Amino acid sequence: MPELPDVELYREALDARVLGRKLRSVTLKSPFVLRTAVPPLPALFGRTVTSIDRIGKRIAFGFDGDFFLVVHLMIAGRLQWKPEGGKAPAKITLAVFDFESGELALTEAGTRKRASLHVVHGREALAAFDLGGLDVMTATRDEFESRLRSENHTLKRSLTDPTLFSGIGNAYSDEILHRAKLSPLAMSQKVSTEEVDRLLDATRDVLFEWTNRLREQAGGLFPAKVTAFHPEMAVHGRFKAPCPVCGAPVQRIVYAENEANYCARCQTKGVVLADRALSRVLHKGFSRKLPKTSDGDVET
Repeated sequence: MPELPDVELYREALDARVLGRKLRSVTLKSPFVLRTAVPPLPALFGRTVTSIDRIGKRIAFGFDGDFFLVVHLMIAGRLQWKPEGGKAPAKITLAVFDFESGELALTEAGTRKRASLHVVHGREALAAFDLGGLDVMTATRDEFESRLRSENHTLKRSLTDPTLFSGIGNAYSDEILHRAKLSPLAMSQKVSTEEVDRLLDATRDVLFEWTNRLREQAGGLFPAKVTAFHPEMAVHGRFKAPCPVCGAPVQRIVYAENEANYCARCQTKGVVLADRALSRVLHKGFSRKLPKTSDGDVET
C-alpha cells in the first residue's frame, strides 16, 4: 500500500500538473470503484482544481464550489499520468480523469479491487475521511508519546493504526522500528521514555529520508514505480538477507495478509520472534535463537 512518502510524492506531482486546471470528464472503466452517488461524479466536470491534499494515505482533490474527489489507492492502486493522447493500460485501469493538461489513470493490479473514489461536497463531508491519526512530522514529543501510549498495542500495530498515526503502513513501520532498534512486538505502554524518544526520531528520519529519496529518484517526472519494496530498505521485504547494520539474517513474522520484518540482533537481543504459522508446524523444533556457525558467530 502506498504510504506517506509515496502519497506525498503523488500529491506533489499532481499539484504541478492539475492545480488550477479543469477536469473535463471522467471515464469509469470499473463502475464499482466509485463508492458514492450523491453528489454525482459529473458534478465535477468543468470545475477547476483548487487544492491537492493528503489525508493519511488518501489523496483529496479540491474543486471550486467546495467539491472534493477523494482517492484511496489501498494496496495495489496506483496513479499514472498520461500526456494528452497517451493511453492507459487497458486491463488494470479503473478510471481515467481527463484534465486540461493531460490524463490521469487510476489503476489496480490483481483481482481484488479495493481502490476507491468518493465525491463529496463541503469540508464537513471531507473531514469524515480523516481517521484521526497523528501527523508525526508536525506533532510535539508529548503528543507523540500520549498517542503511542493511548492504547496498549504492539509497536508494529500502533504505528500502522490510522486512528493513532497518519500515513504509516507495513513497509515503513518495519524500517522505523529497525532504525529505532525496537522489537515490533514491544508493547506501546511498556516502552521506556528513552525508547519513545528513539521511536519518534526514527519515525521522522525514515519518513523524511524516504520522501526525499523517492523525490530524487523521480527526478521531476510523475512517479512511475511506486512499490513497498526497495533494495535500499534495511529490513522490509528482505527476509534472510543480511541486516545492513550487523549482517545477521533478516527475520519475519507472517500474520494475516501482512508480515513484519526485523533484525533479531539489532532489535530483539538475538531472540527470533515466534512466527505463528511456522511455530505451529515445528512446535518444539522452532528455534528462538539465531543460528550460529562453528566459530560461534551468528550466521549471515
